[in-house]
Amino acid sequence: MKKLISISFLIINTIVLIAQPAERRQTREEYIQKFKDIAVKEMHHSGVPASITLAQGILESGDGNSPLAVYGKNHFGIKCHSGWTGKTMYLDDDEKNECFRKYNDVYDSYKDHSEFLKTRNRYAFLFELKITDYKGWAKGLKKAGYATNPKYPDLLIGLIEKHKLYEYDNYAKVPPRKANKTKTSDVLIAKSTSRIVKLHNNIKYVLVSEGDNIQDIAKDFNMNTWQILKYNDLNKSDKVTSGEIIYLQPKKNKAKSDTHIVKEGETMRSISQLYGLKLKQLYKKNNIVLGSQPSVGTKLSLRKKVK
Repeated sequence: MKKLISISFLIINTIVLIAQPAERRQTREEYIQKFKDIAVKEMHHSGVPASITLAQGILESGDGNSPLAVYGKNHFGIKCHSGWTGKTMYLDDDEKNECFRKYNDVYDSYKDHSEFLKTRNRYAFLFELKITDYKGWAKGLKKAGYATNPKYPDLLIGLIEKHKLYEYDNYAKVPPRKANKTKTSDVLIAKSTSRIVKLHNNIKYVLVSEGDNIQDIAKDFNMNTWQILKYNDLNKSDKVTSGEIIYLQPKKNKAKSDTHIVKEGETMRSISQLYGLKLKQLYKKNNIVLGSQPSVGTKLSLRKKVK
């Protein structure tokens, strides 16, 4: 009798376990609503269009339902690569048992995705595009080797257009005031700190106020001090002056203008800041030894390398 009761309980428990519903999958709309604000925030920090970030997150994570997304909080399929010292997770992908990055929360995954694109040279050309050019970004990601699927650009573009994700790219700017409208500079966002963010060479920047410092600027935009230093070719000991341009994103590999004639008092760095052109690129394009300064009247190339 006891054996029969035990068998009955076993059968009942088995039926109950089988009858338990599978964990509910997150819908695509739920994913978009859940992470759109993070995507927009990262767009402001990095310059990666929110539409691209969301579309990649949807595609790479299966709307946040893939094992890598659920257990590793990795929404972009970013592998370990050399230099990664964080947590890891092993899954079969292009090859068996590949190493993927694992995060404590999804926000870390979004931040690392932005940093991954910003700090690798093969993606640098993408930041030359307009922040609203999601088609150019989608095709560029494939060209740079982000994914092996030949249909990757079409998949991203399809997601962006079907769900109107391109609307979030417009959160990067508001119509400029007439008084501030120029060919090279548009007003973007008036922060609660009363700082006015402008756009130059498609890069966000602010002007230094009287008594300002790098730490305050970084804090106001929820950035690290090292980012401000790096984006503006500054050292920790450097002081900034009132009216000086401080970029909030990496400068470009090319300027909008073709050339510049060096004037009295100008340095390679000041010219780099003036055009939103990376300092190393300015040296490289003009075959000038790093650290040296050009003479007054020198014609510098800002787009093409001097032969």
